[in-house]
Amino acid sequence: MTSVDPTVDTTAVNRVSAVRRLEATAVGSAALQRLTALAVQLLGADAAQVSLFGDDELVLGGTGLPQGTVGIRVPLTESLCGVTAAASPDPVVAPDAHRDPRLAALPPVASGEVGAYLGIPLTVFEGQVVGALSAFGREPRPWGDADVALLRQLGDSVAIELQLAAEVREMESSRLAFELAIDAAGIGSFDWDLVSGRLVWDDRLKELMGFDRDSFDETIDAFAQRCHPDDRERTMEALQEAIDGVGEYDAEFRVVLPSGETRWIQGRGRALADDAGIAVRVVGAGYDTTAQRTADARVARVMESVKSAFFTLDRAWRFTYLNAESERVLQTTREELLGAVVWDAFPDASEAEFGRRYREAVSTGREQVFEAYYPAPLDAWFEVRAWPGPDGLSVSFLDVSDRRAAQERARRGAERLRLVAETTGAMAERLASGAGEEQAVQRVAEALVPISGDWVIASLVDADGRMRDVAGWHRDPELRGAVRRYAALRLAALPPDAPILRALASGQLREVPDVQQAVGRFLPPGEVKDVLDALAPKTAVTLPLVARGRTLGALSVYRSADRERADADDVATLRDIADRVALALDNSRLYEQQRRLAEGLQRSMLTDPPEPDHAEIVVRYLPAVEAAEVGGDWYDAFLQPNGSTVLVIGDVVGHDTAAAAAMGQLRGMLRGIAYRDGIGPAAVLTGLDAAIQGLGMGTMATAAIARAEQTPEERAQGLTRLRWSNAGHPPPLVLHPDGRIEELATERAELMLGVDPTARRTESVLTVRRGATILLYTDGLVEGRDLPLDEGIARLREAFAQLADRPLAELCDEVIRRLRPEGLQDDVALVAIRLHPEDRPRPREAGPQQLPPGIG
Repeated sequence: MTSVDPTVDTTAVNRVSAVRRLEATAVGSAALQRLTALAVQLLGADAAQVSLFGDDELVLGGTGLPQGTVGIRVPLTESLCGVTAAASPDPVVAPDAHRDPRLAALPPVASGEVGAYLGIPLTVFEGQVVGALSAFGREPRPWGDADVALLRQLGDSVAIELQLAAEVREMESSRLAFELAIDAAGIGSFDWDLVSGRLVWDDRLKELMGFDRDSFDETIDAFAQRCHPDDRERTMEALQEAIDGVGEYDAEFRVVLPSGETRWIQGRGRALADDAGIAVRVVGAGYDTTAQRTADARVARVMESVKSAFFTLDRAWRFTYLNAESERVLQTTREELLGAVVWDAFPDASEAEFGRRYREAVSTGREQVFEAYYPAPLDAWFEVRAWPGPDGLSVSFLDVSDRRAAQERARRGAERLRLVAETTGAMAERLASGAGEEQAVQRVAEALVPISGDWVIASLVDADGRMRDVAGWHRDPELRGAVRRYAALRLAALPPDAPILRALASGQLREVPDVQQAVGRFLPPGEVKDVLDALAPKTAVTLPLVARGRTLGALSVYRSADRERADADDVATLRDIADRVALALDNSRLYEQQRRLAEGLQRSMLTDPPEPDHAEIVVRYLPAVEAAEVGGDWYDAFLQPNGSTVLVIGDVVGHDTAAAAAMGQLRGMLRGIAYRDGIGPAAVLTGLDAAIQGLGMGTMATAAIARAEQTPEERAQGLTRLRWSNAGHPPPLVLHPDGRIEELATERAELMLGVDPTARRTESVLTVRRGATILLYTDGLVEGRDLPLDEGIARLREAFAQLADRPLAELCDEVIRRLRPEGLQDDVALVAIRLHPEDRPRPREAGPQQLPPGIG
C-alpha cells in the first residue's frame, strides 16, 4: 500500500499534470481565437484572453491583446489569471480594477492597461481548475449578471475545446505508438470472411508465412497447405473450435517455407458473430516464435542435464514442462503430468507449504524459497525455489531428505551432549551445595524430560541395601502427581522379574518394548495399576546406577505410545548419563565418608575449654560447607600452673588431612611449651618456631596467643592484664565494658610460624576491667572470595559491638551467622573469653593459702 505524504498538495499536483497535457496543443489555437473574439463582441469589451496556470501563467490566445502577448509566461503573483484561479469556482467581477484590493497592485492594473476585469475559472478533466477566460476594459465599467453568465458559457466552450484538443493529440500519439510497437514486434494481422471465404493477410503476415504480395490467393486452403503436416490438423481444429463456439483462437504451429525452412508461428484471434449469433468472421494476428522456440529448446537441453528437478506451470496451474530429474524425483512420467493440474496430480500439496508458497509467488510477483515435506509416496523433504513469470510459475527443487536427516542427527547429537552436560552439572551442583542425593537425582529426572522420555523415576539403594524410589518427573504438569504416586507404590507391587529389579540384579541396562506387557499385567488390581494405566507408558529403558562395582540405584525412563522407541543413540546417551550420575553419587558418598573421618579427627584434637571461676570461655569450630577437605584451623584454652588462662588460635597452611595432622602436632607442642610458670606468649611462639625447624616438620602456620593474668592487688581492683603475641594471624578483638572495641595489633605484623626460627617475637600488654570480652578467630570468618580481609574485620567489629549484651555462646553463634550468611567457604575456629563482672572466688582448701595470681 502506497503511503501519502501529508505535506504534498495532491490537488496542485493533479492541476499541474492537467496543465502539461493542454500546453502542447492549445497555444495559438484558432478555435480559442474565435471564442475570445466572440467574447469581445458580445460583452463590448476591449480585449479577452485564455490563460493556463501551472508554476506561472501561460497566455494561450486572445483578442484585442498587445502584439506578442500570446505564448508568453507571467508569474502568478503578477497575474490577473492567478486571482481568478484563487477565487474558483466563483468569478472575479471588478467594475473598477483600481478599487479592487485583489487587483489594484497587479502590473496590468497599476500600469493603466486594465480598468475593468471579468474572469471565469476554466475546469477540465473531472474538475481540475487549469486557467481562466478573462475580459478586460481599459476604463472602469459595470459587469452585469448577464455578462457573467455569457462569459461562463463561453468559458465552458473554451474548456471543451482545450480538453478535446488534448485528447485528440494523445489518441494520435497512442495510435502511432501502437503502430510502431506492432512493427517492432513483427506482428501480422488477418481477417477471414467466413461468408465469402476470403482470407486477407497484411504484408507482414504474408512475409511470415512465406508469400509475396501476389502469390497468396487469399484462401484458407493456401494457409493449411503452408502448415507443417504434423501441426496442420490440430491448427485447423483450433480454428474450427473458435468458429463453432464464437470464441477465441489460440494456436502455435509450424509452417514450411518454400525454401524448406521451418518457422514457428503463434496465432491468436477471435470469431465475430452476426445478429443471429453465428460466426461470420475471424480476425486476429500472428507472430514469429521461432527464436523463442529455439531458445526454449536450448534451455530444455540444459534443464535435462542439470541435477536439479525443474518444472513449469501455466496460469491455470497445469504442467507445461518437466525435466528428467523431475520424473525421477516425482516418481512419474512426462506423459502423465503434462497438461495435468498440479493440485490434482499432487493433492497433498494444495493446502501444504507448497500450495501456500506457489500462490504467494504468483500473487505477489516475488520469488519464494523454502523447504517443505511431502508425504508418501514421495516421503521426502524438498528445497524449493519458485518464481513467477509471464506464462505462469517456474519451480526448481532438490530432494534434501539426506541432508535433513544428517542435520537432525547432528541436532539430536548436540542435544544429547547438552543433556549429558546439563545432568552432570546439575548433579554435581546439587551434591556440592549439600542439598542431598535425593534432590540431586530429582534434578537429573527433570533434565531428562522431555528429551529422553516423557517421564522418569529415579531410585536409590539405601544403607540397608533396600531400593527406594526417591524422585520423579513428567512432561505434563498435571501428571506429575501421578508419577509421584506410582513411585510410592510400584516397588512394593512389582513382581520379582520386573525390569528394574532385573536390572539391579544383573547390573545391566534393560529395554522394555511394551511396559504394559512386561509390568502392567503383573500388577494387582487396585491403585497402583490404575495409576500406571493413567500414565500410559508404551516403552521404557531401565538403567542401573553402578560405580566401582556397587549398585547405587536406577533410572527408569518411559515413553508414551505417540513417541518412537529410544534408538541406539538415545540408549547410549542414557547409559552415559547413568554412569556419570552413579560416579557422582559414589564420589559424593566417598567424599562424605572422608570428610566426616577428617572432621572427626580434627574435632578429637580440639578439647573442651577449662571453666575458671572468674571467666566464661566459649569455643567454636565449623568446617567449610564447600571445601573438599577439612583445614588446619585450631583453638586452645588452658590454665598454666600459676592459674593464668592461656587462649590460643591458629591456622596451619593447607586444607587436607596433612594440615589437620600438622595442626594436632603444633597444638600438642604449644601446650607442652606453654604449660609452665613464667613463660609468656612471645617465648611460647619462639619455642614453637624452633621446634618446627628442629623436628623437620616443614609446616607453616599463623597463631595468636593471649594470656590473662593478675596480681592479688589487680584482682581486688577488678583489673586483668592481657599479655599477647601474634605470628601473622588476624588481630584478636577486645570489647571493653563501655562498648569500646580495641584490636590487639602491633604497628607492623610479625612473621608466621615456620618461616624464620630466628625471628624476634614481641609481646604486648593491655589492662582490661571485669566484664571485658576477648575474641580470637581464624581468617575463615573474615575473609573469602566475596569478602576482603579489611572489610571482613570491619564487619566483625560492627557485629561484635552490636552483640555486646548477648550471652557469650549466643554472641559467638550470631557473629558467625552474620558474617557468613551464605555458608562458610573456609574452616572457622574461634575462642572467646568474658571476664565475670563480679569476683567469684573459688572455695579455699583447709588452712591458710596464698591466692595464686590467676584470672580475675
